[in-house]
Amino acid sequence: MIKTVAIQGIKGSFHHIVSQNYFETPVSILPFMSFDNTVGSVLKNESDAAIMAIENSIAGSIIPNYALIDTHNLHIVGEHYLDIQHNLMALPNQSIQDIKEVYSHPMALLQCKTFFKQYPHIKLIEDKDTAEVAERIHNKQLKQVGAIASTLAAKIFKLDILAESIQTIKHNETRFVIVKQNNDEVLETEINKASIKFELDHKRGSLATILNVMSDCKLNLTKIQSLPIIETPWKYAFFVDVTFQDFQDFKKAKSIMDIMATSFKVIGQYKNAKQ
Repeated sequence: MIKTVAIQGIKGSFHHIVSQNYFETPVSILPFMSFDNTVGSVLKNESDAAIMAIENSIAGSIIPNYALIDTHNLHIVGEHYLDIQHNLMALPNQSIQDIKEVYSHPMALLQCKTFFKQYPHIKLIEDKDTAEVAERIHNKQLKQVGAIASTLAAKIFKLDILAESIQTIKHNETRFVIVKQNNDEVLETEINKASIKFELDHKRGSLATILNVMSDCKLNLTKIQSLPIIETPWKYAFFVDVTFQDFQDFKKAKSIMDIMATSFKVIGQYKNAKQ
């Protein structure tokens, strides 16, 4: 049973919100400022699992996190989709006109760029974490400084929200995965999604052939992402997500793909959060 979870970011971060929403029973969180240290916590058995953002509906895949999960042989045991709403916040009794600088994660700044065109007097500055900026404003009582963060961060750090939902594209969803060292979390009867990685011979039709196997075995491909194989220039590994109704269909496809691929690996078998 998962009791302690490592997250990237602090309380009030979007990873923290996922930890509250995903688990049926309360969990303790261990906050880290990088995904490397988040994963390290699991590898050192300091935490039972880690929550990692893996892709965003606007920005696409978070490639380094795919590599981290693969390199350290972690297993995806679950997923959660979170609607990301960015809010501009600051210490109480200030207006947007009072704000001179806004600090936030580069991704948050990028997603809110259009909003700030209305306020050319505000300087946008990249920082490590959305919620960490909110905490710093609270702890140091920084006036004329704003943060872009969640409503939970505003509540925890006693900041006023000056503008809600300021991201350019209003439907802004991020997919998070829950990873462990062992894939022992999900009952086989509940598994209807899997994440796999494979490498193929560099010859015509090899990818099309393995995709046909998935189709023939009644698997629905929901994601495909290629990553360069560092040791072999211009050769790629493929990370694929598939959904299915019957786990036996996946087992059949898995046995065939294992033979066809030069390298094949199951990264996770879990319950589809989008059903």
